[in-house]
Amino acid sequence: MLLVLDIGNSNIALGTYEGKHLVRHWRVSTDQQKTGDEYGMLFNELFAYHGIAMTDIQAIIISSVVPPLVVPMVKMCERYFGIHPLLVGPGLKTGFRLHYDNPRAVGADRIANVAGAYEQYGGNLIVIDIGTATTYDVVGENGDFLGGVIAPGIGTTADALFRTAAQLPRIELVPPKQIICRNTVAGMQAGIIYGFVGQVDAIVRRIQEEYGKPMHVIATGGLARMVAQASKTIDRIDHFLTLTGLQVLYERNKDKFAERNARA
Repeated sequence: MLLVLDIGNSNIALGTYEGKHLVRHWRVSTDQQKTGDEYGMLFNELFAYHGIAMTDIQAIIISSVVPPLVVPMVKMCERYFGIHPLLVGPGLKTGFRLHYDNPRAVGADRIANVAGAYEQYGGNLIVIDIGTATTYDVVGENGDFLGGVIAPGIGTTADALFRTAAQLPRIELVPPKQIICRNTVAGMQAGIIYGFVGQVDAIVRRIQEEYGKPMHVIATGGLARMVAQASKTIDRIDHFLTLTGLQVLYERNKDKFAERNARA
């Protein structure tokens, strides 16, 4: 059984795979103050609830956009699973080229998203990951990563408005029933949500215009469904895209994983 870990700024998504089949998946809050031991015990409890033993895990791959958590997570894997994990980053075989000024600067989650998207849907894609930041990744016809766009996430925008405008409350991100709103909360919901949807559609259309070929648009992330319902450009939602990409990357590097753990 393979364990995949995607460490994001707000959440850690993890899942267990048998071959290409996602057996179980979880999402926990990212906490940079937690130690490797605390995460080890947390994962043990999640596994035990579903009847999975830590000894069932034979391989681990990690993507992280939170550098301070990489070392604690690696130590946790070594201590609680007895496994040296693969890390998505320089030296990992991706199976595609990164057309980027500095390929080392591409986030590990974006690399996983491109791998998972091309494996499932082929090329000529725009992959939108709606998280703390919103990333738009362009996948070429042959699966190469051609670049993209980085914008604030919808939750980040809402938090910034709450923090900087003294009279505006913190709100739940749910679409209002109408765009002409008659109270402050609904007005904020309309502005944030439909403003974000407008951003998504505008950026997608500009990418498609510049790319010059028909493109399929895939959205992932916790708020992808809500945004897709109002968007005119998103074609498909894939909540497990990053986890799938990690499974694909592991398959492309399992010889390296086996070699590294054999030396340990």
